[in-house]
Amino acid sequence: MLKISRQLLIATTLLLTLTAYAQTPARNEEITRKYFSTLGSGTQPNLAGLTLFFTLMPKGADLHHHYSGAIYTEQYLDWVGREHYCINKVSYRIETDPVVISAERAKQPQDRSCLSSDEVLSNNAVLRELLKHWSDKDYGNHFEIEMPPDRQFFDTFGYFEPVASDYSDDGLQRLKKRAMAENLMYIETMFKLGPMVQDTGFDTAVLRNGVDPDTLNAQMSALMTTLDQDQKFRHGIDVHLADILASSAGIDDDQFTMRFQAFVLRMLSPSQVFSSLLAAFKEASECNRVVGVNIVGPENMTVSMRDYSLHMQMFRFLKAKYPQVNLSLHAGELAMGMVPPEGLTFHIREAIDVAGARRIGHGMDIAYESDAIGLMKAMRERDIAVEVNLTSNEFILGIKNEAHPVTLFRRFGVPFVLATDDAGVSRNNLSSEYALFASRYKTSYAEVKKLSYDSLRYSFLPAPDKKRLTQMLDQRFAKFEAQIADLVKSETGRR
Repeated sequence: MLKISRQLLIATTLLLTLTAYAQTPARNEEITRKYFSTLGSGTQPNLAGLTLFFTLMPKGADLHHHYSGAIYTEQYLDWVGREHYCINKVSYRIETDPVVISAERAKQPQDRSCLSSDEVLSNNAVLRELLKHWSDKDYGNHFEIEMPPDRQFFDTFGYFEPVASDYSDDGLQRLKKRAMAENLMYIETMFKLGPMVQDTGFDTAVLRNGVDPDTLNAQMSALMTTLDQDQKFRHGIDVHLADILASSAGIDDDQFTMRFQAFVLRMLSPSQVFSSLLAAFKEASECNRVVGVNIVGPENMTVSMRDYSLHMQMFRFLKAKYPQVNLSLHAGELAMGMVPPEGLTFHIREAIDVAGARRIGHGMDIAYESDAIGLMKAMRERDIAVEVNLTSNEFILGIKNEAHPVTLFRRFGVPFVLATDDAGVSRNNLSSEYALFASRYKTSYAEVKKLSYDSLRYSFLPAPDKKRLTQMLDQRFAKFEAQIADLVKSETGRR
């Protein structure tokens, strides 16, 4: 009888232990939820605590990411040094002409107008000035005569462009290393501009005839036929795809994944945009590393505004030819006063209803869209997510806090994800975007955890890859929540 009782006691103890163990993940999640709520309680959120929390927290994906804008200035300076270029200390442009560089090196250091990267890095005053031009660093604190912020932002790309493409394999690996350091699993980046051609006849006809669908479709069909027979154009596509594959060799492993979006510039002539778009659609349909197509560039420029509807018709035409290609379009990156009011009323809707976008980059002017409520309802019902870039939106457009339409997205159930945009230019990372979101808007652990999962859900990865990364995210969250539970226990023990 005693033996049976002891066996019963052992079995009962084991059952209780297993039950307690089974409940641990749920308990850890509840502890994490309560701990997170303390960071945002009171009149002033604990920003340091939020920063630590989100640095540790697993993040699924960064879906709005520009490769060249994600590289930090310090890395570009390293590449300038490797190429033995110099930097003009007045214009802060990279000098690549070997004759000029040789002449500068022959001068005494105090007489040089062009400095090596080492000389820039060792001169704090010059370095700080360069950072003002090559990034948004100190823009609001030290510029005596400030350029408009949108111009400052977009002009930065011209400074580091001479070396931006030269070390892309190194650059991608460094972005991977930085992503893994903040527990980010997947990046979907806009990498390099592909091939294009200019056809003045097409440009003249299109600009004369406007966006009449039948006429425009006939013109696009004719140009597409010409381009399909152009061996030089095809070679450009092959070279571009080979560059993507070579640059990203070895980038994927069991902890991290990266894919690419082909993109076009919206400020170019109609034929350049169309040919560039055709190349992008071909690449996305031929290469599994290219998972989508985008359009980039300042949306408020004269050509960007003039040709916006034309560009959306181009997307529609090519989407019909390549229906499997995913589209995420920069749309509505505008604020009141940047363009006439009527220019704020249709960009997001046309990106969705005409072009067929599955995600929207920025979507900042949505409150001014015609039938904005109906549009947001449609986005909710069609599950079209917005890529929200809080730091970028504040700097370029001056929109933040309660003026930011993320408040509308939350209110009307429009799906959204948090992203960095151009982390090297903005000097930020994805963890800081989460911390900014949590410090500005009353949120919960459930919401920020969902944002992490949604970033994988709305990625353009194939279903098997999404499933694999989601399962990995499950494991990482279990580990993270156990870590927070241990932290709470240790903090409680010290009190």
